[in-house]
Amino acid sequence: MFFTIPTLLTWARIVAIPLIVGVFYLPWEAPTRNLLATVMFIVCALTDWLDGYLARRLNQSSSFGAFLDPVADKFLVCAALLVLVELGRVHALIALVIIGREIAISALREWMAQIGASRSVAVHMLGKLKTTVQMIAIPFLLYDGELFGLLPTRIWGTVLILVACVLTIWSMVYYLQKALPEIRAKAR
Repeated sequence: MFFTIPTLLTWARIVAIPLIVGVFYLPWEAPTRNLLATVMFIVCALTDWLDGYLARRLNQSSSFGAFLDPVADKFLVCAALLVLVELGRVHALIALVIIGREIAISALREWMAQIGASRSVAVHMLGKLKTTVQMIAIPFLLYDGELFGLLPTRIWGTVLILVACVLTIWSMVYYLQKALPEIRAKAR
């Protein structure tokens, strides 16, 4: 099921990543670039929900889609974080923690699947909460202005990305603890 509607939405999310990054190289005023990148990021984040919904609703779930969807999400978040580091809106250490956790947990899940223990590192609510906070923080930081003249998005985005960083570490520890019995058993 390489060309289903849900999979095409996931591919569109991947194709949009260099476009979001490219916005910051356009010769436009910073508020215009910030707004365009924010809108594009939000649309991409919403397609993540939509492709999952459509896959279930249209009965078009596939193992390829299940593989590609989290990859697209990780690319999107990593690209946005790198842009935000470049713009001085996110500290490099925070980006390193978030990106490093994604790599580590992806590798852990792959290894656990190879040994037949993927259930022990199945997606948990803590990981979903981390992703939700991240997906709210990033658009706030991309926008970098006052929303509706009331909400200073850089301040809120910074607080939320710090919360996401704490949740990132917490969820990584959780997944590692869940995998530890299998890791010990295989180390013998």
